Parts: sequence; C-alpha cells; structure tokens
Amino acid sequence: MARIAVIGDVGGHADLLRQALAELGTGLTVIQVGDLVDRGPDSLGVLDVVAERLGPRWVQLIGNHEAQYLPGAEVFWPDPLPPQGIETLRTWWADGRMRVAAAVTAGGDEYLLTHAGLTLAAWQQLGEPTTAAKAADLLNERPDLIWRMGAHGRDPETGPLWAESGAALHEPWMRYGGIVPFGQIHGHSTVVHFRDQRWTCDGRVRQRATVDWQARHVRVRVGGRMFVGVDPGHGRAGATAWRPLVLDDAELT
Repeated sequence: MARIAVIGDVGGHADLLRQALAELGTGLTVIQVGDLVDRGPDSLGVLDVVAERLGPRWVQLIGNHEAQYLPGAEVFWPDPLPPQGIETLRTWWADGRMRVAAAVTAGGDEYLLTHAGLTLAAWQQLGEPTTAAKAADLLNERPDLIWRMGAHGRDPETGPLWAESGAALHEPWMRYGGIVPFGQIHGHSTVVHFRDQRWTCDGRVRQRATVDWQARHVRVRVGGRMFVGVDPGHGRAGATAWRPLVLDDAELT
C-alpha cells in the first residue's frame, strides 16, 4: 500500500503545481486527472514540470483540453498551445504515457479516475464492468465513446472527457436501480463555485454533497459509493487556496 495524491485540473498554472508538489513532498505516487494546459499563464511550464516526473510514480490522464491537440481533433481554445506543446502531448498519447483512466483502492473502497467521470450510459456501453480496474482497462483501449461530447456537457450520453458534474454524472447514477459498482474521482467540473462558495446545483446532488472549501474537493454520495470532484476551478487567476486529494494506504490497481 502507498500514499497517492490526486491532482485536479492545473489549467496552465505552473507555479501552483510546483507549490503543491513541494508541499506533498516525496515518496508518493501522483495521478493527475487532465486539463494541464490552457487558461493560465504558463502551459508550457506545466508540461515541463510533468515531463520531469512522468513514469511509474506519475500517472497522467487526458483531459478535453489535451484531447483537442491530438491528430484529427478540432482545437476549441482561442489561445492554443505553441507547436512544441502540441508535439509533447501527441508524443505522450502515442507512447501511452498519457492515458484515459486509472483505478485505485483506498480505505477498502475502489475508485475509477477519469477526467470528467464515467456516466451511467458510458458505463453501460462499456459492458457494465463490475470493477474500477476493468473499467479503466476498457477505457484505456480508447473506445469511441471517450471522445463523445454529446449535445452538451450535461447530456448523460457524454463521454469521460466532457461529462458535467451533476446533471450528466451524478443524477443518472442516483436514479440507477442497480448496484453502483465503484466510486469515482474526477476533475473537469464541479457542482459549486469555489470563489464565492456558491452552489450551482440543487435537489438530490446538493443534499448528498459535502464540500471542503479550502482544499476545493466535493464529495457526493451515490448509491453507497463516493464520487469525489477535485477540479479546483483555477480559471485564469488561479485559486488562492487548494490542495491535491491525498489517499493514504492506497494502491494503483
């Protein structure tokens, strides 16, 4: 068993990433859930930080902001990466150093980690895997559904790079009549606005959610499992306070 830190969306804030890593110290494994780039002032600096660490102790997942720079994709960000950054991402994707999903066990529970979360519909299209490890394996085979944007991010048919917290991710799982097979940890979006501590959802999701406003983590109870959102919402300015999610006595599966 090991100590695993899950880092949410970095969004081009290299200094905030370096600070978080310094505070975490050594002797742990890092899983970063994607959206390393765009928005902030130093996306290339973020890629440099990660490039120094990629390997067995750093698991890099892909976000929608990385996916737009892969061959054949359409770039949607108005201030795109320079060519050297695009080449870095394409190399990581081609050689498998950037993947879609990971799975961990921690505290006796199993979690699937993706950028935006695996919706009920996407899980069903995978064949309803009963473990997070199997779901991660299937997603890392790169099925077509990982690219699916749906009509919009709130569409329950959306894939794990684009699904929105609340309407697309949590609510369909809450309505599911079967056993929710595993917990999830994701970035990409959140059901709160951290800067002014305001909720952006209501109903069952809000009733079942707890928020760590300082760390910028949101936990939602879904069918006896926990779905944890770790997107700190850095935006262009960067969060004044945030922390990676640290899992003690954890194991990559």
